[in-house]
Amino acid sequence: MNLKRYLNVCFVCLLLINISCASPPARDENEDVLAGSLNGEDTDHFEFIKSPLEEENLPVVSFNEIWAYVVSGKEQALKPGLPLSDIVYFGAEVDSYGHLENIPLRKKLPAFRGSVHISIVCNSRGLTHFVIEPESAARKILVDEILDAAKNYDGLNIDMELVPERDSGNFLSFLAELHAGIGDKKIFSVCVPARTQPGGTYDYVKIASISDKVFVMAYDEHWSTSKPGPIASMQWCKAVSDYALKTIGLKKLVMGIPFYGRSWGDSNPSRAIIHETTEKIKKEHGIEAIRRINGIPTFNYELTVKVQVYYEDEYSLATRAALYDRQGVRSIGFWRLGQESNAAWSVLQLTK
Repeated sequence: MNLKRYLNVCFVCLLLINISCASPPARDENEDVLAGSLNGEDTDHFEFIKSPLEEENLPVVSFNEIWAYVVSGKEQALKPGLPLSDIVYFGAEVDSYGHLENIPLRKKLPAFRGSVHISIVCNSRGLTHFVIEPESAARKILVDEILDAAKNYDGLNIDMELVPERDSGNFLSFLAELHAGIGDKKIFSVCVPARTQPGGTYDYVKIASISDKVFVMAYDEHWSTSKPGPIASMQWCKAVSDYALKTIGLKKLVMGIPFYGRSWGDSNPSRAIIHETTEKIKKEHGIEAIRRINGIPTFNYELTVKVQVYYEDEYSLATRAALYDRQGVRSIGFWRLGQESNAAWSVLQLTK
């Protein structure tokens, strides 16, 4: 590895330690993510496709559609000349009262020739349950507000990731109502968590039947509270795309790709502790100096923390793009602009 690349990697590692703003929208990290696991198989050393070496020229892969999320407030991440067909503008959010807030204004985006979709999120499981309840006043109000927000956009993207499993039927009817409301001239897309098998809340087949596009979030194979590992290992991505192609179909499928990474430390001292634990810490670290601030005892000690980082660059992107191309996937999408390596765009192009 040359010095320039080494310094770049060091910079990325430091950056990822403070990546709290770089992660995708909050999601339920149990059944839908875990249902997509590969039964404990080691995904780190599966070489079904040759990854390009650093001294090699990276292959350029063409796709019919390349989508990317742009977060409101970070519009400058949409730079001129990027090979993008669709932008998902993130995102209007359902507030604590069931109304839509933080609706992004399309005029704030730089000029873009492709399609722009407004994204709708709801980051509460309980609130999601109530606002999608059929025949409820809350649902009627929310549907009207979403349809109104979508008027100045080319498409509507639903990114509601905390739907309770018991409400899966209500969610489907909610989606159908929204799709009917925006009409046939706008693109209706729905985000779904990565899966490799049937089950859970988000039924790929049923959602695809009432959507124009289905954005499969093929990332967070490992997440903030899991053991360290790739955000999206190649073997896992292959299994996810295999299942998505069978259930969603080539025409409607958009395979999501992460630009972000994560870091994990082997120790996290931030916690509530009982007196017995406090005394154990004092003994283990040889704490003798105890200060009192207004009568409250306090002390300091230092830990050496080993941090492991998994991240994405143009080489992993080239490998993943070649994988999806080999499987026949024609549409991909990224979470999110502003997190990528500048060189990432050198391996992608839109089909002319």
